[in-house]
Formats: sequence, structure tokens, C-alpha cells
Amino acid sequence: MIVSSNIVPRKLSGLPNKPGVYLFRDENNKVLYVGKSKSLRNRVRTYFQKSGHSLKTQQLVRKIAELETMVVDSEAEALILEANLIKQHQPYFNVRLRDDKTYPYISVTVQEPYPRVIVTRTVKNDGSRYFGPYTSVGVMRETLGVIKKLYTVRSCSYSLPEDSPQRPCLDYHIGLCLAPCIGKQSENNYRRMIEEILEVLIGKTGKAKKKVEELMKQAVADQKYEIAAKLRDVIAGLDTLAYKQRVERLKGDNLDAIGVARNEEIALLVVMQIRKGVLISRKIHRMERVSSVSDNVVLEQFISGYYLEESEGKISKIPEQVLIPFEPANLSIVKEAAINLGHRIVKFMIPQRGAKKKLVELACDNAEHVITDDVMQTECFDDPKEKLLEDVRNSLNLKILPRLIACVDISHHQGKETAGSVVVFRNTVPEKSEYRKMKIKGGHGNDDYRSMAEVVRRYLVRRRNENKPLPDLLVLDGGKGQLSTIMAELESLGLSEMQVITIAKREEELFLPSRDDSLLLERRDPVLKLFQRMRDEAHRFALNYSKKLRSKKFIRSELADVPGVGIQRQIALLKHFGSIQSLREAELEDIASVAGISGTLAERISTYLGSSKEG
Repeated sequence: MIVSSNIVPRKLSGLPNKPGVYLFRDENNKVLYVGKSKSLRNRVRTYFQKSGHSLKTQQLVRKIAELETMVVDSEAEALILEANLIKQHQPYFNVRLRDDKTYPYISVTVQEPYPRVIVTRTVKNDGSRYFGPYTSVGVMRETLGVIKKLYTVRSCSYSLPEDSPQRPCLDYHIGLCLAPCIGKQSENNYRRMIEEILEVLIGKTGKAKKKVEELMKQAVADQKYEIAAKLRDVIAGLDTLAYKQRVERLKGDNLDAIGVARNEEIALLVVMQIRKGVLISRKIHRMERVSSVSDNVVLEQFISGYYLEESEGKISKIPEQVLIPFEPANLSIVKEAAINLGHRIVKFMIPQRGAKKKLVELACDNAEHVITDDVMQTECFDDPKEKLLEDVRNSLNLKILPRLIACVDISHHQGKETAGSVVVFRNTVPEKSEYRKMKIKGGHGNDDYRSMAEVVRRYLVRRRNENKPLPDLLVLDGGKGQLSTIMAELESLGLSEMQVITIAKREEELFLPSRDDSLLLERRDPVLKLFQRMRDEAHRFALNYSKKLRSKKFIRSELADVPGVGIQRQIALLKHFGSIQSLREAELEDIASVAGISGTLAERISTYLGSSKEG
């Protein structure tokens, strides 16, 4: 039944005196509020009384243009329907329930032959093992730090073993990975390592600690005290994890414990999930716009939205017992709704003593901690460089974390004195000892494509011949033309899998082999700023070298034309006077004082440079 925007008492009196759900809509037919009642007529009419309303209700009533009602058989059915409609429409004036997708988890992709350990904010039913959510990002940092120090987990996203590279990435060369991608670590060996990591993540650190202690003793015996100190820090980290991950066993019970904390506008609810007596998960939910809502109603609204939503597989979420800190509003209706939905009895219990009471207190402590700690705005990474590298990989959809990036540029003067540069960034930081500059040998003139191909070929061939790690990502100054040229060059070198992008100056577009169109990032995006910095550094390095080549050529062209002045005498003269201009202004005696320069030759040089100046 729908009542038009002209809602008057006589029309409201026609509403059914039965249980049901009502929806208030605005003039654009958008749902403003969803409510339930055992008597639709009595409940809806209260909104249109002249007094006794809160400011929030007054604002709601002013916006109401239409009313829709749905009749059901019982209050329990109304509770279930209300929960689903709120979930569907997310009305502005309802208490707003938000789940914990913004909190980070550690995911171990155990469904893969060579699992990865990654940070995610979304839990999927993909077979991975999830640990979290981490309301304290510091604990997550400590956990990841210990794992990185102790284990060589791959950071690439290849679907091993089917999809594998031809060469290992930089992680292998710096000892962070044993390169299972190219068969240097067997699947069984890698799996044993993952099993140890899973034990560490649930707090069983004994085996890992024993292993590290043995390594530390060996390092001390070998007088490698710096290594021993690092291993000591790993042991301290393992001890911390064991303490923070420890859980209390509750005789094999399956239950949830709910904790509640509030401030003026937000209620924070934590659900501690116990399965077979073990705390397996902690879920955090925010309920917004609750300033005028009592604790009992907040808890009722949460239970309705969390447990009573009708969707596939949802009922499996409800355990036999739900421990709560206080009684929610309409508890009997909530229980009846749970029975109707799940065809079994769910016991809502307020524990008074023992382990279950402690568990509810723990859930409330967690809720208090989260609501006072602005975790929503906290980054997942302790090291901003690591975060930037992850952002680069995610933005470009790369398979390898680009720890080693080389950027190439070309500079010339009207097709002459063509120079190439390669600047290298390791972990987003310039590594100037690895910069390389090259004089183009091919005589390609204005053809930047062929010049860049020559630089890339010479650089990569030399790196490979010297057994040095090749870049994880190659960045080129240019657009589609440079990209296709370099991809062909890499194909001829047997390096077609190398990750490559180009950055075009005008619109700062990024071109990738995997995309037909360009990728445009926000101007303030740190990923784009990193590539701009690399491109500008490569351009500076190439331009300076091109200028140097041009300067040398100019010097040689003036002195080389003087009869009797060869390369060695040119060098001697420039070393003595510093520049052509100083040589031009010098007296004959000063010129003749340079080793290898006779008086006659000095006069010839002075005459030539003077006439050159006049010309």
C-alpha cells in the first residue's frame, strides 16, 4: 500500500492494524527511512503528531513525500524484512551499519601451489587463509616484519608454475626470495615454509623461534655479531606475536561474543567469533547517526542487520550461542526471527561469570580500543617506500613488485651529439652509482626510436653479461611509438616478459603493452609523481651529456684545423689555458711555454684563433 505525498490523518487511519514494515520516501522516490511495527497504523501515525519529536524526526517528516507499507504475519518476519530493506536501500535516517572492509587483513593464498602473504582489506571466499582484521596496525606491521625477516616469501603475482618468468626479479638477488618462479626452490620446500608462517600467524611460534635461536648461536660462533643482533630482534618479534595472538579455549564451543562502545555519533560493535573453542576472527562494524538511539536499540539494530539478513549462506553465520553485554530491545522478537530464519534455536546470553563473561569484556575492550584509535585513516605499511611500490604494482597491474626500475631517455642537438641515459631507482630511491650514459654509435640522427632501442640493447646486454639483475620495470620517455619499438627490441633479446611503460609529456599519459588505450592517473597520484621524477632525472642526465659532447666537438673543430696541432697538443693547450677563449687572449710567450709548442707554432695558433674570432 502506498500513500501519496498528501499524507493526512484520515488516510493514515486507513493503514492496517497489523505487523509490517513501512518506508518513507522523498519527492524523488528515494527511501528516507525504513521501520517496523506490530501495528503499522499506530506506529506510522506517531510521526505526524504535532509535538514530542526529536530534531532528527522533525527533519525526516518535513522530507516525506510518500509512504509505502508491507504487511507480514508476525513481528519476527517484520524484523527480518526491515533488516533486508535497510541493507538494500541504506536510508539516510536509519542507523547506518558499516562493515569492516576498511580494516586490513593478512591473507595467505594457500589455494595456490606457491602461496603469497599479502595485505588486503577485502575478505573473499577464494580459499585463502585470512588473519585479522588488524584494528591495531602496529601489530600487523610487527607481524609482517617478522615474516619478512625470517622467511623468503615471493612478492610477485605470477600464477606459478604455469605462468612463470624467464629470470628472477631483484628480490632473489638481494636474498628476499629463493626464486621458486624459475625452479630454484621446490614446491614441497616452499610449502613447508608456508606451514611455518601459518603457525606464526596464529601465535604458535615455538618451531620458528628454535630455528632462529640456532642461527643466532651459529652467527655468534662465527663472530658475525651484526647478523646475530638482527636474529635477536626476530626472536623478540616472535615472542610478541605469541603473546598477542594467544587465545582462550572454551571447551569446543561455537559462539560469538559482541562488544559495544559508543561516542556521540558512532557506535562501534566488535564480534569475536569462536569456532570449536578457538577465536578465529574479530569483525568490526560501525553504526552511524546513533546520537538519539538507546544502547538497547543499537544492539537490536545490529543483530538484525548482521544475523537476520536473508541471503545465500547467511544462516551458516549464526552460531548456537551469541554472547551479548546487555539485553537488546525486543529480544523475544529477535529470538523468534532467528528461529524462523534458521529453523533452529539460537541462544542469546548475557554471561555473568567465567570465561564467557571475560570474552564479552574482551569484545567490549576491543570496541573501546577501535573507537578511540582512528584506524580508518591509518596506512597499512610502516615503510612508505613499500607502500609506494605496492601502489605502482596495483596501478599498472604488474606481476613483479618493481624494486629495481630503470628509466631511459635520449637527447640530441638537431640530430647530432645524440646521447642516451639510464637512471636507476632502487626501492623508489635514486641509485646514482648505477646511472649510465652512452654516446649513440648508430648515427640515427633525429630518429629517437632507434636511438632508444640502441641504449636499451646495450644496457641490458651489458647487465646480463656482468650477471647483474635486470630491471623489474623499464620506464621510457615517450609514447606508443617508443613502446612498440622497445618491445620489439626486447623480443629480439629474449626479454619479451620484461615489464615496460612509457610516459608521454603533454598529458602525462602512461602506455603499457597490456592496454590499447593510455592510463591517466590523477595529477597528485604518488605513482605518477614517481614516474615524472624518474623521467625528469633521465632527461637531465642525457641532456648534460649531450651538451658535453657538443662542447668537445666545438673545441676540436677550432684547434684541429690548425696545421701541426694534433690531439695531444690540443689536450695540452686546453689543460694549460682551460678554454679556447683563454687561449685566444694569451700572449705568444705564454702559448710557446706549453710543452710541445714551438714559437712558430704558437704564432700560427694565435693567428688562426684571431682570424677565427674576426670571422
